[in-house]
Amino acid sequence: MALPEASVQLYTLAAEFSADMEGSLDKLAAIGLRNVEAFDFVGRPDEIRAALDASGLASPTGHAPLLSDELWTPDGSIPTPAPEVVFEAAAKVGIKTVIDPFVVTDRWLTLEGVTDIAERLNALTETAAGFGLEVGYHNHAQEFLAEFDGQTAYERFIALTDERVAIELDLYWALVGGQDVTALVSLLGDRLVAAHVKDGVAPETNPFAPGAEAFGSDSLDQRHAGTGDVPLAEALRAASDLKYAIIEYDNAPGDVFADIAASYAFLIEGGFAR
Repeated sequence: MALPEASVQLYTLAAEFSADMEGSLDKLAAIGLRNVEAFDFVGRPDEIRAALDASGLASPTGHAPLLSDELWTPDGSIPTPAPEVVFEAAAKVGIKTVIDPFVVTDRWLTLEGVTDIAERLNALTETAAGFGLEVGYHNHAQEFLAEFDGQTAYERFIALTDERVAIELDLYWALVGGQDVTALVSLLGDRLVAAHVKDGVAPETNPFAPGAEAFGSDSLDQRHAGTGDVPLAEALRAASDLKYAIIEYDNAPGDVFADIAASYAFLIEGGFAR
């Protein structure tokens, strides 16, 4: 397998990026990155594209809600536009794969809910194709709470989705969801297009479980890649056709650019990405 390309999810540096797009991207380019994964791009596609071009970076993947009326984050919800509006903005930015980053817990607790998620995403593959795009899904930990006939809700979702739907596995959140991360990567096989390379110490209980206390990103103990509990090296080696290894912190432990540089070094020096 050719090594995946290194990237970074811009949610990691959301405040810095919004304050100074071009300056932030220049710092990422100086680290050695050639790709980013855009976040919250729908309302500012031209501005983001101009900043990317000025810094010599590309955003082959991007996060935007496709399956929900609003996008939940640990730090607040964002209203969502129609998929066609998302795809038009993505095309302007230069994104090739638009990835839905979050669907709320209750929709993952019933087979009807999981089936609905899969069917909606399958239907969007045709809409996206009209813009020259693909669609995908990114997990957190709520997808692993329910089981149906021995399959987790996430595994059932994978089985129900069209093979054209790209899968992006967040390795940290899979661990938080109680998964054998390396085995899950192997199970996904060539469906796995991108991985969020994120490390840290998993909370004692799944924070997305019904009845769990509300939490924010600042409560997460996240660490530089290779220094936490996530078996990143083993998981990345188990991937069969990974295209992108994407650095992300929900809660960067220190200076965000130094934290990104540390995880980038893990990927490049370890021979996990290029």
